[in-house]
Amino acid sequence: MTSIEFAKTAAKALDDKKGQEIKILKIEDLTVIADYFVIATGASTTQVKALANEAEHQLQQAGAVLNHREGFNSGGWILLDFGAVIVHIFLPATRDFYSLEKLWADATEIANS
Repeated sequence: MTSIEFAKTAAKALDDKKGQEIKILKIEDLTVIADYFVIATGASTTQVKALANEAEHQLQQAGAVLNHREGFNSGGWILLDFGAVIVHIFLPATRDFYSLEKLWADATEIANS
């Protein structure tokens, strides 16, 4: 699979678990850290963890290798690093505070369907 296919797989997994405000940002022309960010919001720490588990499961089923998982114990912001694709799952207030979409405003938003 290509990195965009992995990103779309993550977005679909997040959507299947009722993640909110799901966005795919193409950042490969802006940085070397990844090709895509997938960003979503969960309504509670329980949902944020469920979203992370589902995205991790679906990406691993598709052949992606998880390099690092951060924030799972706190549940306010979970980061899943799959190399070319980094998945960020936030509680609403945490997403507003860090505002990755504004920080990466030069990124191209990709339709996740």
